[in-house]
Amino acid sequence: MKSFILDRNLAQLALLQRIELADDKLKKLRKLLGRYMFSKIFSKYLIDIKKISENYSIIMNKEFNTIKKFTIGKKKFLSIGAGIGGLELLILNSTSDAHMSFIEKNYISNKIRYGWDNLNKEGYNDLTQLDNFLKKNKISEERYQIFDFDKKNFPINYFDTILSIYSLDYHYDFQIYAKYLKKIMKKESTLIFDTIRPNYFQNIFENVEIIKEDINTVHQSKRIACTTFK
Repeated sequence: MKSFILDRNLAQLALLQRIELADDKLKKLRKLLGRYMFSKIFSKYLIDIKKISENYSIIMNKEFNTIKKFTIGKKKFLSIGAGIGGLELLILNSTSDAHMSFIEKNYISNKIRYGWDNLNKEGYNDLTQLDNFLKKNKISEERYQIFDFDKKNFPINYFDTILSIYSLDYHYDFQIYAKYLKKIMKKESTLIFDTIRPNYFQNIFENVEIIKEDINTVHQSKRIACTTFK
């Protein structure tokens, strides 16, 4: 398996978005010296770029395997909260005529806090770096478009597959996007996201399929694939 191409800024951002990429030394420094120092200094200058690239690539390939069957034969994708875009890169590489739209926050908190955020105010992404990642990994500009969440200029066309891995209803409430999702989902569209309350969504969608269970994590979340609003 070929690893993604990352520079230091991208490796830092991947680490901030996927804390499991931090080694024991970094985790200890974060605990001892605080989130600010970790977010601004340790996560950038005390990292092994090659190792983060290798591990991030492995994690993204595992994630891709959980949603692969929902990408076959599909062309129009939307990703909400993609991070630097590793999973989306794999989708674009697997389907030559696919197009990916991204909705992202263009903001990195000074003291990154992981967990639930009712107002979705926490941020750890940089849209310039997302664009940089896709270009470094040989994706042409014609195959993707990036939208800033805070500008509210969301894409309004229909999508075949909508992804929100460890974002929607994992860090912030589903209702923040509910009205918008109703506008962009057609009958054949599939929405994939992670939640601790899959039964709740059986009252919202006609079909809800559990495709992954994280029983060994703090959140004990389930990844679900949903179709057709009731």
